Amino acid sequence: MFSDKKVIAASRNFVCVRIDSYESEENQKIVRSHLGGRFENTAFCVLAPDGEKRLTRSGRGPHHVSREFSDIAKIADNYRPRGKAADSRVPDFNSFKLALNVASADQRVLILIAGDTDQVTAAEKRLRALAWSEDVIGRFHYDFESDAEQWQGAISKAGTNQSGIYLIKPDTFGLEGEVLAKLALKVSPDQLKKAMAEANARFAKTTEKKVYSEHVSAGRRAGKKIVMPMEFGEDRDGDGKIDHRGGARGRRPPGRRPPPE
Repeated sequence: MFSDKKVIAASRNFVCVRIDSYESEENQKIVRSHLGGRFENTAFCVLAPDGEKRLTRSGRGPHHVSREFSDIAKIADNYRPRGKAADSRVPDFNSFKLALNVASADQRVLILIAGDTDQVTAAEKRLRALAWSEDVIGRFHYDFESDAEQWQGAISKAGTNQSGIYLIKPDTFGLEGEVLAKLALKVSPDQLKKAMAEANARFAKTTEKKVYSEHVSAGRRAGKKIVMPMEFGEDRDGDGKIDHRGGARGRRPPGRRPPPE
């Protein structure tokens, strides 16, 4: 559904937010609030611009709200944007580890913007128009980091100078990454766009599409795992505890993620 061209076109009129269910307790509370106190892997709801008022009922996915996505798309007609999309902030992750893992799961090049706080803030503003342009939007993930310790050990060829824009190819399981290109933080938009296109083409040529069952089996055989702050699993009876089905706390096969919420 989410790869349908009509759905993608309709989504341009919304601010689409996906909450990572296992990143924090606060995130899980949001999911529970939409599922009557239960915690399940996904939740879906359309909210008003204040982020509080619910414009649809909540459910596990869009089909629990409406069988026709066009019904949901019509809601946007009642809320006209006051600003320009190109001025919107570039999506960021809570941590580089999560960014690398999700980039691997979605099979996208990860754009890491690294430097001190002021440098990263300025770079994010310069990136907005490029990130939201029609031929770039949706093709990359971005992560902004001011602490080099969060990322330098996870990628190869990083160098000793932390400041810069790194175009990273995540490995199969999203635990490490390879730097495909590094540019200065003040690189021109045209130069950056060219480098991103080249990195994306190289990534596409050297990366095989993942087959879910084969990928999970390979990860288990190799002993690959990622530990998240919260325990994986669901609490379908709403008693506040994960319904155990075997498996360790806070682990899932790396390089993949649950369906969008």
